[in-house]
Amino acid sequence: MKKIILLLIGLCTAALGKAQGYYNYQEFGVGIDASYIRGYTNVNNQYNHPEFNMSFIYNYNPYLPIAAELQTGELSGGGLTPGLDKYGRVYDNHYKAFFVHGDFQLGTVIDYSDKPLLNIAKNFYVGTGIGFVANSIQNQRYSIYDKTYRFPGNNSSVGILLPLRVGYEIKLYDSYSEPAYAIDFGYIHNIALAGNLDGYNDPVSKFKNNAPDQYRQIFVGFKYYFGNIVSYNKAIRY
Repeated sequence: MKKIILLLIGLCTAALGKAQGYYNYQEFGVGIDASYIRGYTNVNNQYNHPEFNMSFIYNYNPYLPIAAELQTGELSGGGLTPGLDKYGRVYDNHYKAFFVHGDFQLGTVIDYSDKPLLNIAKNFYVGTGIGFVANSIQNQRYSIYDKTYRFPGNNSSVGILLPLRVGYEIKLYDSYSEPAYAIDFGYIHNIALAGNLDGYNDPVSKFKNNAPDQYRQIFVGFKYYFGNIVSYNKAIRY
């Protein structure tokens, strides 16, 4: 009888632990992303490049990750003929950037329990934060029309970035039904508040300059979660 009671207690404990796992998540994570990036500056004919980053993640809850991210990439554009750039400008920026950003997933605010469509929608997110970029630029500095005119600007600079993020996260669960990994894909638009991604600072009286420099990222990423086990107020997996 004692063995039967102990067996029942063990089975109940295991079942309770399994059920509790649906509410649990790990507090930290690391991630790697790959992006296809393109600049939007006052130089015509921008080019696409690959970009890579690494991030450290703090999960405020399973649907609100906050990340510190290091990024390195290349932005370039222009050409030495009027068809490639109206003034013959060319730039190549091998930049490094650091971001702190948060992604707000729908699962934070919607009730997705026993609702298949909302259970899928819960992982859509929008996000923003702040970033800093260190630019290292090579330029064509002289006009193709007037060899005496030198385009003003800096080849090295540090500026502030505003990231606007939208994406979707696919959570992958372990045997306890806790999120162990994730695959993300989405779109990011980074606005350089001080400009200078292309290294040119031409006066608006001479050159059209309607918007700050920007670049976009189309990305896919992988996350691995670890650390303290934390309970959420509703089941994460259904």
